[in-house]
Amino acid sequence: MADVQLRGVRKSFGNTEILRGIDLDIQHGEFVVFVGPSGCGKSTLLRAISGLEEITSGDLLIGGQRMNHVDPSRRGIAMVFQSYALYPHMTVRENMGFALKHAGVAKDVVAQKVASAATILGLDPLMERKPKDLSGGQRQRVAIGRAIVRDPQVFLFDEPLSNLDAELRVHMRIEIARLHRELGSTIIYVTHDQVEAMTLADKIVVLRAGQVEQVGAPLELYDNPANQFVAGFIGSPSMNFLDGTVVAHQPSTSLHQGPNLCQVRLHAFADSVVSLPLDGQHLPAIGTQVTVGLRPEHFHEGGDATLPVTVDMLEHLGGETFVYARSSSNAMLVMESKNGRTLRAGDVLNARFEANKALLFDKNGQRIYCR
Repeated sequence: MADVQLRGVRKSFGNTEILRGIDLDIQHGEFVVFVGPSGCGKSTLLRAISGLEEITSGDLLIGGQRMNHVDPSRRGIAMVFQSYALYPHMTVRENMGFALKHAGVAKDVVAQKVASAATILGLDPLMERKPKDLSGGQRQRVAIGRAIVRDPQVFLFDEPLSNLDAELRVHMRIEIARLHRELGSTIIYVTHDQVEAMTLADKIVVLRAGQVEQVGAPLELYDNPANQFVAGFIGSPSMNFLDGTVVAHQPSTSLHQGPNLCQVRLHAFADSVVSLPLDGQHLPAIGTQVTVGLRPEHFHEGGDATLPVTVDMLEHLGGETFVYARSSSNAMLVMESKNGRTLRAGDVLNARFEANKALLFDKNGQRIYCR
């Protein structure tokens, strides 16, 4: 079984600590994606798992065995890099089989493993070509094939699609998802592209400044972020954040059935007070500074709360439109609209949204749970 466990993993370069006590469990067969801003430590963490970086402290276990000081070649892993790292003078067949040949594996076994990987990846017609005769997507498939023939316990992908154009990235995402289904192997994948993360992952690990902010299924992170950082990082366009002050509470009564309501005056909309449903145990005190989070799709004509805005720009994407608007104090909002074709820059409108979909965060960015 190819479970991967990290216990208090730290990595420092001199006096600079890059990984700050990572605790993580990756189950056999899971597709786990590391995401986070540049410099958060996601590639360093992947390299620590691979053995390309030595762990400063903590424990790494693969298949239940401690791997801290085990040579990378003996960890049962195979890594696919952002750069294809193919030998330019070798054919596709030779590139895919090189590691096995170098390890002294019998020729017939090498040939069988290379042929099997080529079939899985659709490389059969390209086996005698050299890298210069391949497209970017074909080169990446060869790099993946080189990893497959090693029959690893764990595949490690370090931003493998970054060098491809947008259309080819979509195609390769489909290929990698299909590969995971067919092989059933454990995959750990690093990317800065959250679309890749949302579409490929069974589980996403969000990192910031060398620490894990939240771990969960893609839609769980999207719907229930633990803090403002995760809420803003997951989702494109990003969540709207509006600063406000709690001005009143409306407790649940026999006349007002349902959750307690927390009334927040939004600073950028001086006359706008929104009522947000909250658990009575989490009602912030009157006068508390908070941040209200609204996703673009929470705005629609059936919403029960309104914000006056002026349209700045429209981003037409065919079936949907993203409306970029601003308040009278120039606070920006992004809204998704199904009727965006009727809008024009400069239009003044009351943007309606669902108050019960809003998220609330305290001054430290921690979630105040509404439901």
